[in-house]
Amino acid sequence: MSHYQHPSAIVDDGAQIGDGSRVWHFVHVCGGARIGTGVSLGQNVFVGNKVVIGNDCKVQNNVSVYDNVTLEDGVFCGPSMVFTNVYNPRSLIQRKDQYRDTLVKRGATLGANCTVVCGVTVGAFAFVGAGAVVNRDVPDFALMVGVPARQIGWMSEFGEQLDLPLQGSGVALCPHTTAQYVLNGSVVTKTETKA
Repeated sequence: MSHYQHPSAIVDDGAQIGDGSRVWHFVHVCGGARIGTGVSLGQNVFVGNKVVIGNDCKVQNNVSVYDNVTLEDGVFCGPSMVFTNVYNPRSLIQRKDQYRDTLVKRGATLGANCTVVCGVTVGAFAFVGAGAVVNRDVPDFALMVGVPARQIGWMSEFGEQLDLPLQGSGVALCPHTTAQYVLNGSVVTKTETKA
């Protein structure tokens, strides 16, 4: 099995694209990119040289994944969301040696038109709402909205909001999977599945 590539897409020599991945219309993948299996790159996506995209990610239309961005397995990048890699860009000043690493952990969702400012980590299964601007690290399972993004809740792996306070202690079950989530201070962990 190999990947699908639309005739209008450009994949530079050296790029690694895993089995079952789909590279749609007008996509450009640079030669240093490493892309896993089962990935979908929507129309007009750009993938830079120093980019790693894990398995089963979905990068929707009009997203540019610039150098120094890593997406772990199962990340969803909504339409027209934005990554950056220089914190204080100037057209007249070269800052390629100042790229900041951005890590989006397993299963996270980045909503349509949100912006992830370089140098942050977005936690596993976090959920960034449409149009939000993320300028600091995001905890695992956190629900983030607004400009700048602020946490308003917690999300299950399934993508449903959990009935937990932002801080303190508590236990919640995902109504779809019966998975149990425990809040301890300002950290949520998935602990077990109830029978």
